Amino acid sequence: MPKMNGTSQSPDPQTRFKLTHLSKHIAYTMKEKIGSLAHQTLSVLGGDHQALKIDPQAIQHIEQGLTSQLNHTKNASDLHLAQTNAFSEQDNLVIARINEQVRTYNRNNVTRTAAYLDFYKQHPEVHWAFLAHMVSRNGGWSMTDLKGALLFRILSQQKQKDFFSFLERCNAYIFQDAFPQLLLYAESKKRQRPMFHLLPSFHVSAFMRPIWAYFYEKRSSALLTVAMIMNEQQYIEKRVVQHPYYKETVLDTLAFHLQGLLQLTNVVFPYHTSLFSSSTFTRLGGQTIQDFSQVSERIDVGKRLYGLLFGPQVVREGAISFATQTPHTGSRMDFWSEVFTSRRVSSPSEPYGEERLIGCKLKPQAPPLYSPALTDVWPDIRLSPPSREDWFDALDVTDVTQHLRTVKPVSGYDMTSGFCRGLKRLEWAVLAQQFVN
Repeated sequence: MPKMNGTSQSPDPQTRFKLTHLSKHIAYTMKEKIGSLAHQTLSVLGGDHQALKIDPQAIQHIEQGLTSQLNHTKNASDLHLAQTNAFSEQDNLVIARINEQVRTYNRNNVTRTAAYLDFYKQHPEVHWAFLAHMVSRNGGWSMTDLKGALLFRILSQQKQKDFFSFLERCNAYIFQDAFPQLLLYAESKKRQRPMFHLLPSFHVSAFMRPIWAYFYEKRSSALLTVAMIMNEQQYIEKRVVQHPYYKETVLDTLAFHLQGLLQLTNVVFPYHTSLFSSSTFTRLGGQTIQDFSQVSERIDVGKRLYGLLFGPQVVREGAISFATQTPHTGSRMDFWSEVFTSRRVSSPSEPYGEERLIGCKLKPQAPPLYSPALTDVWPDIRLSPPSREDWFDALDVTDVTQHLRTVKPVSGYDMTSGFCRGLKRLEWAVLAQQFVN
């Protein structure tokens, strides 16, 4: 037997480095998990979670309104023709003004995102406008990730363009459909009478007219928000998500199936909080879309995001604080300036170099991750007009309204550590590719 002298051989320097680095990763991960659990536990104990209620009688009223509306016409196009012929000269002036506003704000992701927030500040009862603002921020971050320090090194230039085109079309088409509805509501408040007979002039689905009429009378924020989530996801279903080009170049590609690695379907809401410190810092709440190609999944995630954003008080108030204090640029520096920078720190042709991240903190002396402002890396795009068919034509009323249910409180919403792990996996992928090449 070998002689035991009570001493152990010291590991070599390389092994010591690996063990030290691994221990830091484990310590940071455990700290984040404990912090996330404590954060959510305090939130629950504080009693600040609230269900966003939808009255069953409201759903019944909407079902009756939709059925009655469809019974008076053969289809939505007949309804549109009948109503547009009845517009007055004053109505046409309102339509022209709204169309001009939509064209102005629909320039790019940055202008759309700002428009949603400006509207919400004036009409806080329209919860969907703030939800759209925060989700639109995520769209911008995903667009700039394609040109950032990490993803730029994994995807080809053509794939970057395909992904951007997909994200931009979803973002722009939703705005083109939704923002005229918001402006019509503002016009209705101004004139103190409903103006929703003008909805068909903007090719808005027949589904939304009784929704807006009910909201104007009852101010049911949850009902309107869920209906808008449903409408906008149905709106982009055939026009973008199921479009043959995007199915082939984006949804059916290996890159999209690895989107968990690429962070493309993690929707995060930065929110200011001081629960554990006297100083304010930013955490991330959020949800992950498991299957973007399924409209029902996108609707369900949209409802959960709504429950997260307007349920827990700490997220609701913290997200509003973040949004109102931080103009959207498209750079992730907007929420984590200690990790990201919108200033390019090296040439795109230079190798990534060594590992920079421990959790979501930079190693000492490591340069921050490049996350550009959107307008620095993507030009404004003029999109072709969307097709005009109404998704509601093909569905049964009760099949549609089954989604109009009370939004339950969301648990397990803190995604700070999950976002950190995803960012780390992406860095590992870059380092692995660098090693192979």
